[in-house]
Amino acid sequence: MIRITNLNKSYVTPTSKILALKNINLEIKKGDIYGIVGFSGAGKSTLIHCLNRLEEPDSGTIHIGGKEITGLGKSDLRQARKKIGMIFQHFNLFDSMTVFKNIAFALEVAKYPKAEIKERVEEIIELVGLSDKANAYPAQLSGGQKQRVGIARSLANNPEVLLSDEATSSLDPKTTYAILDLLQEINRKFNLTIVLITHEMDVLKYICRHVAVIEEGEIIETGTIDELFSDPRSDTTKLFVSKKSPTPIKEKLYLEVSRDAG
Repeated sequence: MIRITNLNKSYVTPTSKILALKNINLEIKKGDIYGIVGFSGAGKSTLIHCLNRLEEPDSGTIHIGGKEITGLGKSDLRQARKKIGMIFQHFNLFDSMTVFKNIAFALEVAKYPKAEIKERVEEIIELVGLSDKANAYPAQLSGGQKQRVGIARSLANNPEVLLSDEATSSLDPKTTYAILDLLQEINRKFNLTIVLITHEMDVLKYICRHVAVIEEGEIIETGTIDELFSDPRSDTTKLFVSKKSPTPIKEKLYLEVSRDAG
């Protein structure tokens, strides 16, 4: 489904050239939920942005669904991007538009007929559980509801791939699990391939089937999620797996539910 071959990306500063991605090779099968984990500055966001060419690679190739994304011109790239949904950490919603209009925007740009837009938006709003918020504005929504709008918008064009860039990192634990459950439902219902960027090991363990660990722009380890946790090979992976927060995410969720009940 996704094949990345010898991918390189650099940034030029006034004083140096920074190699953000170094010879990345990765394969992701159709219908998988694939996690990419790394510390801040490791290159994980650059990698996911290269998949739809929000960032332009220096060299290498990216194939999605048999199509070489890195070889497309502007017009063909616009068409290909319709099949690559993107969920952002900070939602990226239009504050002046209602939930309905935020979701409809991508379809309007793609010149869908109005009747078809209405039908599709209503279908997606119901899928993400926001039917009663269609006429609300982003300022009237919680963080979790805003992210549900972001997910709905990313699904508007019936994508084959969904890219999630730290989509739950700004959410509380209870909302995080609700969003992850929604992504799993979408994956099961549509066999949608999901590539998920995160630095949270609990998120990886909860939703991902396979994972790649990135460090200083290089993939240093890949495998199933069980392999990652049971037999981490690299020092970075061992550090991630052994890293314990003062209050793990599931414990935070338990405490939050208990407090609400009391």
